[in-house]
Amino acid sequence: MTDQLHLSRRHALRLMLASGLAVFCSDRERPWADPATRAGHPFSVERLRERARILSTHEFRAPDTKLPEVLADMSVEQYRQIHFLPEQALWADQGKFTAQFFHLGSYYNHPVRIFAVVDGDASEIQYSPALFEYGDTDLGPAPLPETLGYAGFRIHTALNTPDYLDELISFLGASYFRALGRGMRYGMSARGIAVGTATNDNEEFPIFREFYIERPADTHSIVVHALLDGPSLTGAYTFTIRPGVDTIVDVNMTLFPRTTMTTVGLAPLTSMFFFAANDRVGVDDFRPAVHDSDGLMVLTGAGEWLWRPVVNPERLRISSFVDHNPKGFGLMQRDRDFANYQDLEAHYERRPSVWVEPVGDWGPGSVMLIEIPTDRESNDNLVAFWRPEEPLLEKREWQFTYRLHWCADAPSGVEPRPAQVVATRIGRSAAEDGGTHIVLDFVGGSMPKSMDAQPDAIVSASRGAVLNILTHYNDVSGGWRVSFDLSVTDEEPSELRCFLKVGENAISETWSYQWSS
Repeated sequence: MTDQLHLSRRHALRLMLASGLAVFCSDRERPWADPATRAGHPFSVERLRERARILSTHEFRAPDTKLPEVLADMSVEQYRQIHFLPEQALWADQGKFTAQFFHLGSYYNHPVRIFAVVDGDASEIQYSPALFEYGDTDLGPAPLPETLGYAGFRIHTALNTPDYLDELISFLGASYFRALGRGMRYGMSARGIAVGTATNDNEEFPIFREFYIERPADTHSIVVHALLDGPSLTGAYTFTIRPGVDTIVDVNMTLFPRTTMTTVGLAPLTSMFFFAANDRVGVDDFRPAVHDSDGLMVLTGAGEWLWRPVVNPERLRISSFVDHNPKGFGLMQRDRDFANYQDLEAHYERRPSVWVEPVGDWGPGSVMLIEIPTDRESNDNLVAFWRPEEPLLEKREWQFTYRLHWCADAPSGVEPRPAQVVATRIGRSAAEDGGTHIVLDFVGGSMPKSMDAQPDAIVSASRGAVLNILTHYNDVSGGWRVSFDLSVTDEEPSELRCFLKVGENAISETWSYQWSS
């Protein structure tokens, strides 16, 4: 994984957002009630799984990414001018969910086949230039063949108000997709699978080659199926998407490895952290913080809540949290106060968190966190996923199910929630022997509400000495502040942990942090 890769990925996502926000009206008549389709064929999940299984018995063949020259040579600015016409959307006359399609061009040179599924019959949606507005690109119906295909699609529904169809979820590029809950702005992304991420192996980016969109029966959910293909595996996916304050995406996947795989990442998430109060070294910016996510949260199989604030490291950093059958994990945007960002354009306080809720027994493995150095906010530099301890053996069928919550915070009712760390601040210690000063703010849970019952702060470090531990009641937040100094005499990283307890009972999540000079 390289910085160049992440720059391209983040830049591409920005293009998608730019094209998604613009709405064009046209006086032209709709040429059909829905985009034209080719003759249908029977469809079922079982048929899709069998296709994936058969495909896995053959050598991987990369898709043809050669586009017409006018699209291949298209600049970023030109691509931004291509917009799907909303009145041409699939099922636009039904008032529930509609589907719009992304044009090929610029970064998006990988065509996908898209099918509409009605009553168990799948009909391929044909590309037509008449479905798009081309702006000042000098493109139009004449120079583009009707066999071109699409780059991906997005689904709209009445997410925020009953009389307007907002963008809900989009699938664009490799196996990437991202969704929104009510009132949110696009931020982080999910992927169908991660292969070889942050290992000595070459990272692979399997692709969704085909999509099957079921005609929605009501306004509560829509189902999308996808066929995955990559050098090392194939897969059949079903996404059940339910919009709301928190948008829920249930994912059921069946994988067919072409070879035994030891570096698979399940439920991978991709996000961005540039700087914040815990990591502002070398930053010269008027904004207090810039990030789509500020930490990794884990609910272990044993019921312990962990909070790991993320950083923008000087060198690639890989953290592994060993567990058995985790109850959940996610990259979270915990800070929801505009004052802590001061960005009227990006509105980072409205970016979604994504919480992964495994379904069934995932067995032993590790929650992996990869933090990648970046010098700009346009780079996605965070990756998190579950890596099973057991290899995925070749010529076997592997099924996994999980639920993605695109939310402001982890869903209520998952487990009783202890006090949370809402701020991590780091600076130079004022002590005579120097060192690093760390300040943590805990709020919520069942913490004492006054100094009459002061909790104990349990702080540990794998290297160095922890000094001057103090616990204060914070009458502004209604929580407790813990401060301490860390003295480390070498440059090796130190793993820090801190939690609050009253008597023998922990009353907070465990703050986990890797400090390095």
